[in-house]
Amino acid sequence: MMRKRIFVLIVILMSIALIGIITVQVFWIKNTVQITEEQFTSNVKFALAKVSEDIKQREFNDFYFKIAELYKDGEKLKESDVRKFIYEKIDTTNNEKFTYSQSIIESNYKVPTAFFENDTVNFREIFSKEEIVIVKDQVLDNPAGTMSPPEERYVKVGRFEGAERSYLERQFDIFTSKLPVHSRVTNREITFRLSNELKSKGIGTNFKYGIYSNGLATQVKSGYFRKEIGKSYMVPMFADAEGNSNYQLYVTFPEEKNYILASISKILALSVFFILIIILAFVSALYQLVKQKQISEIKTDFINNMTHEFKTPIATINLALDAIKNPKVIGDQEKVIRYLQMIREENKRMNAQVENVLRISKLEKNQLDVSKEKVDVHDLIKEAVTHVELLVKDKGGYINMKLNAATIEILGDHFHFTNVIVNILDNAIKYSEGAPKIDISTENAPKAIIIKIKDHGIGMVKNVQKNVFKKFYREESGNIHNVKGHGLGLAYVKKIVEIHQGEVYVESEKGIGSTFTIKLPII
Repeated sequence: MMRKRIFVLIVILMSIALIGIITVQVFWIKNTVQITEEQFTSNVKFALAKVSEDIKQREFNDFYFKIAELYKDGEKLKESDVRKFIYEKIDTTNNEKFTYSQSIIESNYKVPTAFFENDTVNFREIFSKEEIVIVKDQVLDNPAGTMSPPEERYVKVGRFEGAERSYLERQFDIFTSKLPVHSRVTNREITFRLSNELKSKGIGTNFKYGIYSNGLATQVKSGYFRKEIGKSYMVPMFADAEGNSNYQLYVTFPEEKNYILASISKILALSVFFILIIILAFVSALYQLVKQKQISEIKTDFINNMTHEFKTPIATINLALDAIKNPKVIGDQEKVIRYLQMIREENKRMNAQVENVLRISKLEKNQLDVSKEKVDVHDLIKEAVTHVELLVKDKGGYINMKLNAATIEILGDHFHFTNVIVNILDNAIKYSEGAPKIDISTENAPKAIIIKIKDHGIGMVKNVQKNVFKKFYREESGNIHNVKGHGLGLAYVKKIVEIHQGEVYVESEKGIGSTFTIKLPII
């Protein structure tokens, strides 16, 4: 009972460990897939934002450079705005005066452009002049009439293109809002930029795209693009300074799931492989534990049965010896002979039990001497019947033979194959309640002969049928059995039949009887 509890505890602990390992692996795989999906989504969003910004910048650059080239050909200067900023500081310690001045000149032009039909653009040209003057103040130190104090002067004149562009962008957003999207960007540009940006992010799967204007599809799209809720990625196109946009670029990846799984396929394959190994190892270990437990129980059962079988003949021999020692019996020759015959029979019985065990052991080691020769199957059956016929008749039963096979010669061992038939008949007799009723029949199959031995005994359930040919197996367990034996007879039958390149199986129904079928190749 204690061993059974330990066995159950070990199985439970192993099962918990297996479930825990598999759960952790599944969680890890799920987490890896989720992280990969989030990374994919993040990379796509960054790529789309970069594409949108690049297209907007490319469009403005085209506009700005055209205006910069054309503004001198437009109308003359309308107005100029000059602004000046002065900063002055006196350093009494070093007798220095520091002066910084900046002049900004803005020239406004009205420039005709072909970029927008029948329209002009206010172009503002901005220049900046910066001057730094450092004067050494020596008036108090030098006598009157000396030269003016030395000075250091730095002048920088330049054009504020950044300010010009910033001013122009505000006008640009107003003008471009009037243009259709297909005149602002082409399918070729979107495809090219998207491909490059996605590849730079490590995304190489196919994609489809489409530009929508406030929910309505435009002409700029790839193939039969349809945006899908939850599957399409979106980025605003041509957004103004405030971030407002009338256009949205949608991108979908038809093979997104497959691509994500493929990107982590090696890791997933290794995880699944190791999970399968763990399951296989667990199942194998559990199978071995159960098998060893069954073998241990069967061997214990066998030893108990063997001990039980030997007790009776040993007790009988001891009683016979005690009887022979009796002075009244030792002088009676007839009784002495009877007791000696009893001792011989019991000794022969024990020897037969030992031979059964040794025979199975030799079969397992392929040490059994099996010499094959041409034999007549019907003769073997008839000889086997003679061994049990008297026992059957003594119990009021019968053995009915219908030997209908036409081709009956096989290549086999006369002694062992006779024992095969005897063992099956012996089982039929043992497991019959009341008079044993046995039918033996033969018939031919293609290149084979089939022997059927049918009884009308107690029969077997399905589970017993699966195990009946195993060593030491018996339907009852424990020290007490309704039928004597060691569970070796049918194991011997199966082994001998297999040595003869044949097969044996049983069909049975509880309470109705069993039919053993042997199929052997004929010469």
